[in-house]
Amino acid sequence: MKPSLPANPRHIAILRLSALGDACNLVPTIRALQRRWPQARITWIIGKGEHSLLAGLSGVEFAVYDKSTGLAGMRALWRELADTRFDVLLHMQQALRASVLSLGLKADVRLGFDKARAKDAQNWFTQHQLPAHPRAHVLESFMDFARALGVEDDRLEWNLSVPPEAYHEARLISGEAPYLVINPCSNMRLRNFRNWSVEGYASVIEHAWVQHGLKSVLTGGKSPLERDTGTQIQALCQPHSVINAVGDTSLKGALALIDQARAAIAPDTGPIHMANALGTPALGLYATTNPLRAAPYQWRDFVVNAYPRAVRTYLHKSVDDVPWGQRVRHPEAMLLIKTDEVIAQLEALLEHTTAEGTPDER
Repeated sequence: MKPSLPANPRHIAILRLSALGDACNLVPTIRALQRRWPQARITWIIGKGEHSLLAGLSGVEFAVYDKSTGLAGMRALWRELADTRFDVLLHMQQALRASVLSLGLKADVRLGFDKARAKDAQNWFTQHQLPAHPRAHVLESFMDFARALGVEDDRLEWNLSVPPEAYHEARLISGEAPYLVINPCSNMRLRNFRNWSVEGYASVIEHAWVQHGLKSVLTGGKSPLERDTGTQIQALCQPHSVINAVGDTSLKGALALIDQARAAIAPDTGPIHMANALGTPALGLYATTNPLRAAPYQWRDFVVNAYPRAVRTYLHKSVDDVPWGQRVRHPEAMLLIKTDEVIAQLEALLEHTTAEGTPDER
């Protein structure tokens, strides 16, 4: 007989290692759990980079796993938590690596995704599975864990920790004038074609500068592709319209830059979800991933959605005929996004937020 889910958990484990955007989308679930059980301990087993982003999250204890350390890192984490027993483990990572890691954690009961959403046989590693929720947004999939425990409060709350030194770092980069943050590249994974064209970004930067006096700050990681992309975009722009900070910020510094920006533009990657978490107006560029599943949640009405065109062009199907979460793995799919579409959505976003304020202000 399988154990029941706890009615009043005292210690909750969250197992979600990656990625940056998903980690941001998970925070409202933690806040919902904290509102329901304010005295409960919450331990988040998290990846190294994701911890760098979310360190200082109030009321959360972190146990950090560096995936580059492999099994040795798992054993070190198991030793760290050897004397800890959780009332419930919320297994939120649909990956075999995370499921193997879960085997060394002590928990009275384990809750995972339903069979349709589980990957790599995750349901074999849990005693309870979520109720089915077809076509759920990623953020909603995480909130389903709180609902399964009986939490009925669906308010969205983040309250990320951004220290003063991060704002100082951001100010040294951006100066005082209003600006957009543009993060042109997504994370580097095999056949992960999410990057738009340098010419498109340069045209948007030109429009924001000429029409609104908004300079653009380019952000991103330290990889050669990201640095080269930033250099190419900058070369196509007027000198005072853009600041190239690709590879030059910490994750907390990037948070601060986004927090103080007039708006953020990016493909489906961590910074667009960081903007969503901070209440910064977010314009997501989507063609290879479905924005109905993965758009910045509070700004879903302002995405540029070329995903249906990409599915028709490269998979020769309609969106309704492909599995939920189907990716279009074609290197030219993002070129289906037109510059005038991005500019039109930027105008709509700026007008909307000028009239009504950001989510935190309404």
